[in-house]
This record gives sequence, C-alpha cells and structure tokens, in this order.
Amino acid sequence: MSVYELILKRRTIRRFKPRPIPEELLNKLVNAARLAPSGANLQPLEFIIVNNTELVNKVFQTLKWAGYIAPAGNPPEGRRPMAYFIVLINSEIKPQNGEVDAAAAIENMILTALEDGVGSCWLGSIDREQLRTMFDIPQKYRIDSVLALGYPDESPVVEEAKDSIKYWKDDQGVLHVPKRKLSDIVHYNQF
Repeated sequence: MSVYELILKRRTIRRFKPRPIPEELLNKLVNAARLAPSGANLQPLEFIIVNNTELVNKVFQTLKWAGYIAPAGNPPEGRRPMAYFIVLINSEIKPQNGEVDAAAAIENMILTALEDGVGSCWLGSIDREQLRTMFDIPQKYRIDSVLALGYPDESPVVEEAKDSIKYWKDDQGVLHVPKRKLSDIVHYNQF
C-alpha cells in the first residue's frame, strides 16, 4: 500500500481487539518517529512505551475520549488499547515549538502502525500531572500527548462535511467522520 493509500485509509480507532502488539513493532514505531523532521534537527522528543497490562489500565484512566460522542465514544472494557506511547518534549533541548516536532513524529508512527494493521487514537485531552506522577517524569519534559494503539475492532467511515464537522455513530454503531471537501480548502496562487 502506498503512503497516500495509507493516508486515505487512516481513521482514528477507539475500539480495539484484545491482541498484544509485538515489542518489535513498538520499537519500529519509535524508530519511525525518530526519523521524522525536527526543527533545527534538535530532536527533543522521547517516548514512554506502555504495554504492561496493569499500566495500560492505569493510563486509560488519565485519558478523555471522543468529546463529541462521549461517553458512547469511550472504548468499553475488553476493547481498549493494548499499548500507549507517552510523547515527551525535552524543554532543555527545545524550549518552544516542540509540539511541531511531536506532530510530525506522531504522524510517522500512526502511518507506520497502520501499514502493519495497527490502529491508533492520538489523544491530547489527558491528565498530564497524573501521568507525570505515575511515571516519575522529570519537570524538564513537557507531556505532549498520548498515542493509543491496538488492532482495530471498528471501521469508521469518512463522509463529506455538510452542516457540521462533528463525528457521530449511526444505529449500527459505525462512526462517521465528516471531512471538508478538497475544493473548499484549496486556493491556487491567491486566496
């Protein structure tokens, strides 16, 4: 599958199969993140991989899922992520704008994971202080976000945004994700 085909296929996943992700694949994802563009090549990012069942359950409690459809959008017991990446920015290396580096690295991880059949949900609504305490994260690190991972147990669909960009579930539980039309966002050579 080409990169473009992966991008077309990629959707946020919030329902996962109870199947562990091999450590080799988790390391591959960090390597994909490591090779992402970084402003001035400062490389301020570090990652905590969480795949221990007890810790995975604790991290789940620090996350807020699917704001438009919560609590129905929250992954139910038995269909929760199997691993997480906690994305850290070393503020001593890059005091500002590390979020740009993080975004590029996370997208590399998301697409690499999808290529191997693993779905993801990139979460920014997280209890950072609880995570900091749970993992003894030093203050010099900003907690950017959490990337939840697992083998997908749902197939969200994209549709053209009409009156709203809010995602929703139909009567069969299928998640619908409205996206703006290409013609509404492209401007050639002028606005």
